[in-house]
Amino acid sequence: MTQHTSWLLFCITAFAISFLLTAGFMRPLLKLCRRKSLYDLPGERKVHSNNIPRLGGVLFIPAMLLGVTCTLLLGMVNHLAVIPPLGLKGFLIVIGMFLLYLIGLLDDLFGMKASVKFLIQIGVSVFLPFCDLYIHNLYGLFGLFEIPFWAGFPLTVFISLLIVNAINLIDGIDGLASSLSMVAIVVFGILFFRHELFYYSLYCAALTGTVLGFFLYNMFGNAERGTKIFMGDTGSLTLGYALTFLAVRYFMTCTATEIHRMHPTALLVPLSLLAVPCFDLVRVSLMRLYHRKPIFGADKTHIHHKCLRAGLSMRFSLGIIVALQLSLCGLNGMMVMADFSAPMIILADILYFIAFNLFLDWRIAHAEKAG
Repeated sequence: MTQHTSWLLFCITAFAISFLLTAGFMRPLLKLCRRKSLYDLPGERKVHSNNIPRLGGVLFIPAMLLGVTCTLLLGMVNHLAVIPPLGLKGFLIVIGMFLLYLIGLLDDLFGMKASVKFLIQIGVSVFLPFCDLYIHNLYGLFGLFEIPFWAGFPLTVFISLLIVNAINLIDGIDGLASSLSMVAIVVFGILFFRHELFYYSLYCAALTGTVLGFFLYNMFGNAERGTKIFMGDTGSLTLGYALTFLAVRYFMTCTATEIHRMHPTALLVPLSLLAVPCFDLVRVSLMRLYHRKPIFGADKTHIHHKCLRAGLSMRFSLGIIVALQLSLCGLNGMMVMADFSAPMIILADILYFIAFNLFLDWRIAHAEKAG
């Protein structure tokens, strides 16, 4: 059995274990939420009208870790894999993920100020550069290639905060945050596999399994029958940090050869996969600043809110936003093959996203005039 075949089987195994654990423990979790009245209640900013349990994300880290660990143990028994030493740097990353997991859980249970959560996000984002995971190269973007640590450090922290909050804030309708995250995680996993970074592919496979297990209950569960659940901040913050880790790690895949001859796909791939949630967060933040509203304030101006206001159903809104993300990836892929420069590709992405929002604004104005 070749190395690639062995690791493909490991990835399938990790996916299956994580999926089965999440799906299997979801019903007991739903019962616990009902017994303790741990609900996301309907409100002015909410799009649901029932009391829905909000702790689905609690299963993400345990299921993912068990999926990876059990798979590696099976590999060790068959002398096909070893559990890599964690080391201090790996331990810091795990600590960062568990801190966000804990903060998300406390927020879901008791509530927490957005400013406090943001300060903790800054703290765990700082862990990445200290673990040698930082944006050290812009691959020709704006004429820049290798950048020093003092410049890559704040840039990495900013990107981490952007991704974590983007995933957290786009979690507003059924299946949206989990769908966009799964698309990104699967693609990262495939690309890491091609780079023979098999442990990262294994991590992606296990994470995909647990998110898919949640997605089925979130998307197809019935609120009246008590089978529907939200991921809550526990899940969205965990996913955001996981995607940050994968994105920054992918930034660092092309480092060992002649930098100036590298194509900027190491930069464009993470951008393409996370464009919609990140662009939407930037748009909303700029609009709040323009209208002199609190940056941490709550409103209904995110892209999924705009889709609903435009008269689209929740499921159609989900479909069109995921289609927007996939079409951006396809557009970028074609521009890369046509040898467009990175600045031109990013500009095209921004204009495409603006055009989509202008279309939604037109639909909203038409719907409000008709209503």
